[in-house]
Amino acid sequence: MEEPRAAPVSAFFALGAAPSPDEGHRALARLYEGDTEPLTSRIDTVAGRLCTAERRVAASVAQLGLAARLWSCALGPAALSGRFPDLRPENLHWDPSRPAPEDLWTDSAELLPGTAARIRDVVQYGHLEPLAAAIRRDTAVSSRLLWGNAGSALAGTVRQLTGWARTHGRPDVAARARALAAELFDHPELRDTGAPHGPGFRRTTCCLYYRVPGGGLCGDCVFDSAPGAAARV
Repeated sequence: MEEPRAAPVSAFFALGAAPSPDEGHRALARLYEGDTEPLTSRIDTVAGRLCTAERRVAASVAQLGLAARLWSCALGPAALSGRFPDLRPENLHWDPSRPAPEDLWTDSAELLPGTAARIRDVVQYGHLEPLAAAIRRDTAVSSRLLWGNAGSALAGTVRQLTGWARTHGRPDVAARARALAAELFDHPELRDTGAPHGPGFRRTTCCLYYRVPGGGLCGDCVFDSAPGAAARV
């Protein structure tokens, strides 16, 4: 498949090559329709790596990571070339056991217009909404927290793109990334997840990473210092 090149930014912005049929990728549409084994497995893996018994903490971190991959695979190519690969759930396959870029691949050769409206339709409506519902079927995590993760992931994607553009003399890429993000953030589910909607983004919720043994606060955390053990967000 000829696709827009986001790999120069980092592997996190790219899709893997199509795997062989016996590998563990499944279309994300199947997960959203009820085949939640890959998601349950991913949350279990994250919980083990973080050494946490709090499943909602692992669920939050797992969802934040996948949200960041989804935004990156759309926004990166869109900012670089004006198009992005077909990431619709029925075509986008996920293997949660693999690192980026091998975790995601699309079996569609179609390239989609890199507009904010199209990215919102594919990523926000097509993935983030049903992913949040699937997460909440697995464990109790607040919807507001999950949308906060989505906003944080979007801001982080823009931060990486603008940093790459600055060091590579591509102000056009930075300008497109910021413009796309401004439109994407102009939505009720994302608008109040943090501010400003740029490099200095600070969340209005917490992803709960501070509750991990030895964990701390993320750079965009709503808190100035970690709350006590009894705190709930």
